Amino acid sequence: MEFDRVARDGLVLLGCGRMGSALLSGWLSAGLPPASVWVAEPNPSDWLQGSGVHLNEGLPAAPAVALLAVKPQVMGAALPALQALGNGPTLFVSIAAGTTLAALEAALGTGTPIVRTMPNTPAMVGRGITALCGNARATQADLALARALMAAVGEVVELESEALIDAVTAVSGSGPAYVFHLIEAMAAAGAAEGLPADVAMQLARATVSGAGELAHRSPESAAQLRINVTSPGGTTAAALAVLMDPETGFPALLRRAVKAAADRGRELGA
Repeated sequence: MEFDRVARDGLVLLGCGRMGSALLSGWLSAGLPPASVWVAEPNPSDWLQGSGVHLNEGLPAAPAVALLAVKPQVMGAALPALQALGNGPTLFVSIAAGTTLAALEAALGTGTPIVRTMPNTPAMVGRGITALCGNARATQADLALARALMAAVGEVVELESEALIDAVTAVSGSGPAYVFHLIEAMAAAGAAEGLPADVAMQLARATVSGAGELAHRSPESAAQLRINVTSPGGTTAAALAVLMDPETGFPALLRRAVKAAADRGRELGA
């Protein structure tokens, strides 16, 4: 990863909760010197306090990057601390859901290069995926730097339009919760068939995480992986006849769920 510009001019991290800590850990592991990072966090963890970064100190005059990792509902109160860095060379990168590029420009100035991103919580184990898009002031170099920063915790995709980010939020941003609920539901169904609750949960967790790893590593499509497990007339086929029902199964249910999440994202950004 190319962190020369960041190592030289510094990086400001506004907020260092779970996602901010995951990112910071990834950057430090990739070789970014702790002395090049300034963190503003009112409730620092023990790990953060021992990380060697500048913690709740004065900020550099013109850092390469200011990454906004606070919750959307406190963004308005937190941004004034960084307004002096707007309309300059500092690249602003936001990971806040629902906070649009226009809203960030209104707070920081229209001359500010800004990249909006949508990571997800598997970033905490280095297996996240982030979608990003930039405003008119963000150059290709800015986008490349944002990609490098987010690649520290997983894969990165670039969007053609900010209008797509609500769909990204609904699929990958909120998606881990769907998978966790699937684990809950599978375990409950196993318990209903007579398994001890703890055994059912162990089976469900291992099955979902294992299947996810197989999907990650295999060159085959998800559809082909499903077919590989399904013997005609067998037990898997019987279950899939329920799950793949076009009216009551996963396809219709997930379309409604993803649409609800995307609609809510649009409301938050309005």
